[in-house]
Amino acid sequence: MNQPLAGLKVAVLIESDYYENEIHYYQHRFPEEGVELHFLTRLWGQPSITFTGHEYRAPLVATESFEGLTDDDIRSYAAVIVPSGIVADRLRYTEDVTKVPPATEFLARAFAQPSVLKGIICHGLWLTAPRTDLVRGRRLTCHNNLIGDARAYGADYVDADVVTDGDLITARTGGHCHLLARTLIDTLAARR
Repeated sequence: MNQPLAGLKVAVLIESDYYENEIHYYQHRFPEEGVELHFLTRLWGQPSITFTGHEYRAPLVATESFEGLTDDDIRSYAAVIVPSGIVADRLRYTEDVTKVPPATEFLARAFAQPSVLKGIICHGLWLTAPRTDLVRGRRLTCHNNLIGDARAYGADYVDADVVTDGDLITARTGGHCHLLARTLIDTLAARR
């Protein structure tokens, strides 16, 4: 089987209330191309956490944390995806309200690496709320319910299912995950 992206790694941020259809699609689609898929989260000092999906309460066990990753570790990923559902809202939690949430800090560090594609879909845009500079002036799409948020962040909202702006690829809803994945795969293949 031809796997043109063999050896590349893609990170998907994960928390509870994820959209199962999207995550299950990624679990099958990216490995078809040879991509090694990693689900990153805050482990809160535990070796693993079992998260449940939004619709069917399907379990997903996460064993990898984005906390403690070096810049070299982040550069080892070809792409980082912030999925739809309530994942971004849960990941925006911070114990210290005077500090940016650790997940947003991780995302900001990924944004600082042009070699790493950033995929944000649907309500994943919420993870940029504490650091609106990440998307200010960038062309993007998001869920219709977040158009006001995108504009408040200073982003250039585009009424499309998928929008590519350099190393940022966004998609409207979790139902468009196949379009996000296809665009990420095509972009990664072109970069190779």
